[in-house]
Amino acid sequence: MFLTISTTGTPERPATDLGFLLHKHPDKAQTFSTSHGTAHVFYPEASAERCTAALLLEVDPVALVRRGKGKGRGGAPDSALAQYVNDRPYAASSLLAVALSSVFKSALRGVCTALPGRAEAPMPLRVEVPALPARGGAELVHKLFGPLGWTSVEVEPVALDEMFPQWGDSRYVQLVLEGELRLADALRQLYVLLPVLDDAKHYWVAPDEVDKLLRAGEGWLAEHPEQKLITSRYLSRRWGLTRQAMERLELVRLAETDDLEVEAVDNAVDETTDTEDKPVPLAEQRRDAILEALRGAGASRVLDLGCGQGQLVQALLKDVRFTEIVGVDVSVRALTIAGRRLKLDRMGERQAARVTLLQGSLTYTDKRLAGYDAAVLSEVIEHLDLPRLPALEYAVFGSARPQTVIVTTPNVEYNVRWETLPAGHVRHGDHRFEWTRAQFRAWAGAVAERDGYGVEFVAVGPDDPEVGPPTQMAVFSRNDKTETEKEAKAA
Repeated sequence: MFLTISTTGTPERPATDLGFLLHKHPDKAQTFSTSHGTAHVFYPEASAERCTAALLLEVDPVALVRRGKGKGRGGAPDSALAQYVNDRPYAASSLLAVALSSVFKSALRGVCTALPGRAEAPMPLRVEVPALPARGGAELVHKLFGPLGWTSVEVEPVALDEMFPQWGDSRYVQLVLEGELRLADALRQLYVLLPVLDDAKHYWVAPDEVDKLLRAGEGWLAEHPEQKLITSRYLSRRWGLTRQAMERLELVRLAETDDLEVEAVDNAVDETTDTEDKPVPLAEQRRDAILEALRGAGASRVLDLGCGQGQLVQALLKDVRFTEIVGVDVSVRALTIAGRRLKLDRMGERQAARVTLLQGSLTYTDKRLAGYDAAVLSEVIEHLDLPRLPALEYAVFGSARPQTVIVTTPNVEYNVRWETLPAGHVRHGDHRFEWTRAQFRAWAGAVAERDGYGVEFVAVGPDDPEVGPPTQMAVFSRNDKTETEKEAKAA
């Protein structure tokens, strides 16, 4: 995939100012990791008279298949040459749009501290896209870009095969845009309209795509004659999201007509009494699921193994049914931060008696951890090297042996739902592995069988019908019959 942005300049306003606006130095070739490959930014020409910035996206076809299968997420419905051979490495699409938003993030927002006046002013621009899939042909390209202030919209259809002109044109075009626009406006238009023309997206379209569309469409989408088509295609024809976006765009249009702020138009609801649910962060959903499981198990004395900075310990302290809480971590620095978070130095005597912070390694047996009702390993196991898991298993399930053990870990299958997570990367740099649902269930089932526990699985976060929840949780319950037999043998 390839795209160039060119501008011309004068001695007073050199064309190389483009480098400041894009936050990419003309003398350097830079490389960036994106969701499905590697993006390169370089300048084929850079002088005071003329400057051209090029964005080249190298798509990894293997990562494309691994991160998403099916319509709109890596395997577009027209990929007739199977999963690994299609047009995605060559034709501008939502892959290039995401690369634009990632590589030129500040430029899209119109932010340039070095030249703020230049960023806010229109400038002569020439944008070239050599291979653009256009469902609707050249006519639709003109309908989409024509009303946006470009003085010239050149669209040249690409023949299916130049050797056989009788076969006609393909659905690809060469696009050249020329005009005087703010660079931020031009980039936002491309970010929205590239996937619209392709009529496909390589990632799951979630509700937050409405906000992305409205941010990128600010100043031009509300009045665009093809607003409905743009909105529908951008949101992959998800009618509920399209309707929501159209309603919000109508508010924008009405506000602009009356020269008012949107909030002044949409004022029928008192914000102080608005009860609309806000999205709950995944970390909070995870803590809530753990607390619910602990309450369901009737636990009162709880170990937080790998407590980190003490977020779960803090949540446990708010519930009086948890009478003794022990946070354990190998990091002294993390325990120090946890102590500050909990305000241990200012905590009342009765409250302080409920909580203890201990330094310790979870891969070694520790007599201090025996005899508790429950132990929690929240987002811990993935930070260990796989060969160390048996040691952790013995320390927790074999030595400490609480009645209940709760384990949460990321579901690697869900990673395809995050468009900005680079292909093949785990969610955190310190993760040694991330498991699929099948892998996690196999490990948990084997641990339960070996150590005399039963195990149930709980989805944490939105349970996607295709890839499952973002976090998977196992709740182990000790088999008291097995425990009695073990004690009898020991006696």
